Amino acid sequence: MPEARSRTLLWILIGGGAFFLFVLAVFSLVYLTLHAGGNESAFGGFGDRIGVVDLDGVILSPQPVVSQLKKFADDSSIKAIIVHVNSPGGGVAASEEICREVKRIHDQKKKRIVVSIETVGASGAYYIASASDKIYADKGSIVGSIGVIAQWVNYGDLLKWAKLKDIVLKTGEFKDTGNPARDLTPAEQAYMQSLIDNMFGQFIQAVADGRGLKVDDVKSIANGKVWTGEQALSMKLIDQVADFEAAVDDTAKSVGITGEPTLVRPQKDRRTLLDLLLGDVSQYLPGREKMLEQQVGFYYLWK
Repeated sequence: MPEARSRTLLWILIGGGAFFLFVLAVFSLVYLTLHAGGNESAFGGFGDRIGVVDLDGVILSPQPVVSQLKKFADDSSIKAIIVHVNSPGGGVAASEEICREVKRIHDQKKKRIVVSIETVGASGAYYIASASDKIYADKGSIVGSIGVIAQWVNYGDLLKWAKLKDIVLKTGEFKDTGNPARDLTPAEQAYMQSLIDNMFGQFIQAVADGRGLKVDDVKSIANGKVWTGEQALSMKLIDQVADFEAAVDDTAKSVGITGEPTLVRPQKDRRTLLDLLLGDVSQYLPGREKMLEQQVGFYYLWK
């Protein structure tokens, strides 16, 4: 009897283990199927592939875009990189850092890197695009807005109405330049304008270098305007009118990939169980983009 019980227990353990492995395999298969996305992959592998990095929304930090670009640049199986852009631009320094990484991949890594503009690729996003090997955009895409903006809210009248006083202790004339509780002095206005003019010159030079244009030619259109992709083509701001799929096919051919290319995107942040249960509520939270107008800063931004 004890021997029979032991056998029964052993078979129960074996059967339970086999069932557990079967369930685990099914869940793994479902997970991989959902995340593979047809010809897109979010995990490693071998063979000729194209990396895709999404540049979405207002640019307030160079991360995670720079780290994603570095990873693809160092991966020998990634034959080209496409930056898929849908952004009005953002912070000057953040845009510059991403642009610098695009140039590094082109100049040092000798790896083809292109930009495909979806709805909008303006200001800081265009600054980044100008450093790539080729720029694609749809006919109706918004492109351009070469310029710099600094903007904040002046609530001085509100303080007066509320009978509140703004008290500032400082060490120099320009230490609290941009204080939202008061107007700029003429000296401060000139000082701020000099900073903006310097950044503007950097933007114009970057576009001229990246697009192979004369500085004066870029300066003549650097008035903050945007253009459609169709208009931008004749202005040499983009290279080809094409949607994302056409950009993928053209890029694949340019690096010698035959047939339908395999697209690789960086792995997305893992969600917690609470995220899965409650869904994505980030759109309802006051993120940094929503606080942008409350910050004093300089932006390559189309507004």
